[in-house]
Amino acid sequence: QVQLVESGGGLVQPGGSLRLSCAASGSTLDRFAIGWFRQAPGKEREGVSCIGKSIRKTYSADSVKGRFTISVDNAKNTVYLHMNSLKPEDTAVYYCAARELSARELVFFELSAPVANEYRYWGQGTQVTVSS
Repeated sequence: QVQLVESGGGLVQPGGSLRLSCAASGSTLDRFAIGWFRQAPGKEREGVSCIGKSIRKTYSADSVKGRFTISVDNAKNTVYLHMNSLKPEDTAVYYCAARELSARELVFFELSAPVANEYRYWGQGTQVTVSS
């Protein structure tokens, strides 16, 4: 079992940057894929990015590719989402979540796009608001 705590959200102007943190406890991240999701009012939860530390793979959705980067600090057992060139449409509650890597992913070094119902463990979320 793994517990996740997000931090780093806030209010930022368009074009600005934020770094979200997802601190994990209860387990190392070696067996898990960590995903970042977001949900805006009235919209479905969207998979933004994910990372599989042990297979050294990352994924980013087209909507954030080139602007958002996911990384992991092994010593701190923490996953970061670095968000640059933020737009008003990035406004949402951002969640980090964890699922165990599948056997296929471990053997073939593949990482599937983040799908919310595949993730078992969730943080409480952090609000990101992009507005002038």
